[in-house]
Amino acid sequence: MMGDSLLKIGWRELRASYGLVERNFNLVKRYIGWEIVFLFYTVVNTLTIGFIGVDQSGRGGERVLYLVAGALLWGFLSILFHEVSESVAWERWEGTIEYTFMAPIRRLTYLGGVCLWATLYGAIRTIVVMIAVAAFFRLDLTRSNLLGALVVLLASSVSFIGLGLVAAVLPLLSPERGAQATHIMEGIILLVSGVYYDVSVMPRWIQPLSVLSPATYTLKAARAALLHGAPIRDIAPELIILLAIGVVCVPLGLIVFHWGETYAMRAGKLKRSG
Repeated sequence: MMGDSLLKIGWRELRASYGLVERNFNLVKRYIGWEIVFLFYTVVNTLTIGFIGVDQSGRGGERVLYLVAGALLWGFLSILFHEVSESVAWERWEGTIEYTFMAPIRRLTYLGGVCLWATLYGAIRTIVVMIAVAAFFRLDLTRSNLLGALVVLLASSVSFIGLGLVAAVLPLLSPERGAQATHIMEGIILLVSGVYYDVSVMPRWIQPLSVLSPATYTLKAARAALLHGAPIRDIAPELIILLAIGVVCVPLGLIVFHWGETYAMRAGKLKRSG
């Protein structure tokens, strides 16, 4: 009896999460013009980075794969972080924040729907970019461990969702500057993680920051799998670190978000936009 009740509750919460995914897809259709522009810019930016590698090492060189892999991985991870961390800002922009936060669903259900949407949205955009890359470059993947790279991406998704949940509280605490702060965090992660270069080329005083970024371990492990065919056992240390970051950041993000939501309601900052 209790098992049936838990199953019904779980199914109800899953449907509520899916409702958020469906709503966000409808928002994409509403702003389809801007979505096309942003997707076009992402494709062009990735191709531009790939052509830098061609200029340095030839069309099928390892350097091309190094740069393209960095662009694709960062494109997916940054979308995860951006969509989760900006969820509150989008609700405020659409004028639905009070309705959403007063809806009879658990906050975990809402955030779960946001994370599911971010993952699907990021995957679709990344696939489109990958198709464009494949049309322009002859990448040699015969030695690549594609399964290992996929495992790395899944592990890193958990850690970036956790970071996004932590950052999502910023627009709650500061309607005026919270969203800007999330972009600053994203920029710092991009700078210190070695997306397009090895972290060793950075000034010594900034290199320790790369240790704190999950993108550093994602890029290191994924490139080892793609460029050198490293088996999963060889990239296991990076996978463990990524999962550990996710295990810490996801619960921390949920706790911080709940605290930020309570504070925003008491301080009257929930619907303010400036």
